[in-house]
Amino acid sequence: MALPMFAPGDDPGPDFAALLRLASPQALPEASPPAGGAGRAPELQLRHATTVVALRFADGVVMAGDRRATEGNFIAHRAMEKVFPADRHSAVAIAGAAGPAVEMVKLFQTQLEHYEKVEGVALSLEGKANQLGQMVREHLPMAFQGLAVVPLFAGYDLRRATGRIFTYDVTGGHYEEADHAATGSGGRDARTTIKLGWHPDLSAAAAVELAVTALYNAADEDSATGGPDVVRGIYPVVATVTAAGYERVAEDEVAARFAEVVARGIGGRRS
Repeated sequence: MALPMFAPGDDPGPDFAALLRLASPQALPEASPPAGGAGRAPELQLRHATTVVALRFADGVVMAGDRRATEGNFIAHRAMEKVFPADRHSAVAIAGAAGPAVEMVKLFQTQLEHYEKVEGVALSLEGKANQLGQMVREHLPMAFQGLAVVPLFAGYDLRRATGRIFTYDVTGGHYEEADHAATGSGGRDARTTIKLGWHPDLSAAAAVELAVTALYNAADEDSATGGPDVVRGIYPVVATVTAAGYERVAEDEVAARFAEVVARGIGGRRS
């Protein structure tokens, strides 16, 4: 396959989405309302991802997400993954309409890789947050039809030598959070748990434990959030991002943390 050639004024540069619009527009996710109106179809049952959290600790950030996807009042999938590496030093988690959200993450990952190959350097963490916000904004027509995607973005800022967290709304607005964040149907309960247990000197192990405790308490209050499934061996996805890069926490460790939380009972706080 021959590489596409562009006139100097049409060169999309490091913008992968702009490259697709010029060379292969059919490959982009559909963002326009279908003919016949942009009204929402409330009877349509779609898979939705639910609760994801992020919090800073002494050496970076922890991000975690439960595994349940729902269709209305039904469990559609018990082992969906909602936390992904965006690149070496950042992670993205999804809540909202599952299909468009996963597509957005894949395009975001490709955009960051494309930028680095074209420019020879990685995009800054704020630049990555801006790129994701633009993708959410371009998805707004679909959000009006009930296909909203609300990601959570976090990473390790090599320039500032600290972890940073960004939240989004459906219009593409993004906002930096100081210490922790949660989104999705169980986000309120997860935020409350993290707020009660967070402090700036958390170790990685303590931050992972606080993240899984938040998801455990959210699952206790919100039917759309999946708790630990010991019978099937399904546990939330938990990852850390530090100066060393993105690292997924081993499932055995996540299971052990949940066992400690369950042993302490609802609330999950140490006595």
